[in-house]
Amino acid sequence: MTAGGPGPGQVRIRPATPADHDAIWTMLEPVYRAAETYCIPPDIGRDEALADWFAAPFTAFVAECDGRVLGTSHVGRNRPGPASHVANASFVTDPQARGRGIAAKLVHHAKDWARAQGFRAMQFNFVVSSNADAVHSWQKAGFDIVGRLPGAFLHPQHGYVDALVMFHDLTGEKP
Repeated sequence: MTAGGPGPGQVRIRPATPADHDAIWTMLEPVYRAAETYCIPPDIGRDEALADWFAAPFTAFVAECDGRVLGTSHVGRNRPGPASHVANASFVTDPQARGRGIAAKLVHHAKDWARAQGFRAMQFNFVVSSNADAVHSWQKAGFDIVGRLPGAFLHPQHGYVDALVMFHDLTGEKP
């Protein structure tokens, strides 16, 4: 490993920049178009989607390896005011990079980043229950299902499915 970053074949997570927009859109577009996991209009345009992904109070990140973006996240305050100590995050992985632990690295980074920013917890407000890979990944990362919203998401194949609220206390965990 050289002194400026990870060596070949190692994943590095860094803040996203405008130079990453094409790579991020390449990952977001098919996910949004499928309308299976995010509460985003499936016909959202590139500029609107990227503006949303990079919008305050969120900070966008990318996971890259050997100069290739393999995943993205955005992390920030879930709600303002008296709830501003709880973070929220979203994640997308390049389909060709699935199974390589990219989502796990991104969620670990998100938790560390949130803790370093002073957040005491992290909450996912709307995890589509039929997204079994995400539910499993977030549970493996320490998130508990603390709420269920019956039939809250209209899935294009499964019809109305539940949405889950998942929560993780960051105060008792070491980075």
